[in-house]
Amino acid sequence: MTAPQDVRLAQAAPSSGDEGERARLLAEAARTIDAPGLVIALSHRGHRTFRSGGGVPPGDPLRYELGSASKPFTGLLLATLVADGRLRYEDSAAELLAPGHPVHPALRAITLRHLITHTSGLPALPADFYPQALPRWSTAPYSRYPADRVVRAFLRARPRHHPGTRWHYSNFAVSVLGHTLAAATGTPWEALLQQEVLGPLGLAGTRLGPGDPCGDAVGHRRDGSPLPALDTGGFTAAGAVRATPQDLLTFLEAHLPGAAGGAAAPARPPAAAFADVRRPLLRRGLRHAHTHTLTWFRHPSPRGPVCFHAGATLGQQMFLGFRPDTGTALAAMCTRRVHRTDPFVTTVHELLTEKL
Repeated sequence: MTAPQDVRLAQAAPSSGDEGERARLLAEAARTIDAPGLVIALSHRGHRTFRSGGGVPPGDPLRYELGSASKPFTGLLLATLVADGRLRYEDSAAELLAPGHPVHPALRAITLRHLITHTSGLPALPADFYPQALPRWSTAPYSRYPADRVVRAFLRARPRHHPGTRWHYSNFAVSVLGHTLAAATGTPWEALLQQEVLGPLGLAGTRLGPGDPCGDAVGHRRDGSPLPALDTGGFTAAGAVRATPQDLLTFLEAHLPGAAGGAAAPARPPAAAFADVRRPLLRRGLRHAHTHTLTWFRHPSPRGPVCFHAGATLGQQMFLGFRPDTGTALAAMCTRRVHRTDPFVTTVHELLTEKL
């Protein structure tokens, strides 16, 4: 693996000693992660530092697959529509998606809040997803399960438990939320996210699917061989976002208290939307030790709470996180996914939670 490189984009006047220590910590983390391509991007009170490895040039402009780290974009979109008064968190998803369509009573009780917080009672994926996906499991498992099939699977589903009573991570639920928001606003999903989130935040390097091959990072198998670009089929809202490291820092910085809105009014997305996605909502995990917001996992740290979300596609991994109390945001991405023994998520989570 090529030695890590770094570039600093000064946007504030940090202490040189503190800045040097942060650069050292990023370099140490980069040495721990063995990947064909790696970027760790840090923002601390407006000052940005980028560390790259695996042959990735400083200031890397490539777009990376976010996988499940796309969900905070969906959550912010929902919060924006609620802050505008166009929707309510308590609205029934089935009623918005297919008004008057006969569904199971428990399904009708699923709200938009249930879908984004993984408390809907829906499984991780529809039951009929797996037979069609298995032949393409290592290359394109989602590609032949389109949007209309996701909607049909939802309308005939029966929740495994009463909505709002248990937490169970579900790509199915968040995908249904995306289709519901599109139906409720009469706007295609891609256009809606662009109009309400990507455009207003100036995320010009963010896409909702593969683009120019020269502009997209290439994922790799464990043996180092390249993988095709991710096709999410009808699960766009749960995992289709691709973004540059610079855009990801901009997205995270907007979540830091005092950042949303600035001097302009009205702000898009509105400050109330950012407040909603930061606010703790429910307890989850072993002995309910961890908190979940509308769309972020929330863990304690010595310097205050950390909000984060990880994601993985067939050949890439992503980590997004921010610490509101210290004005710190971290985006890390690499172009290989190795299960269980891979140090990527553990390393960058510890970096944000314990060291920076």
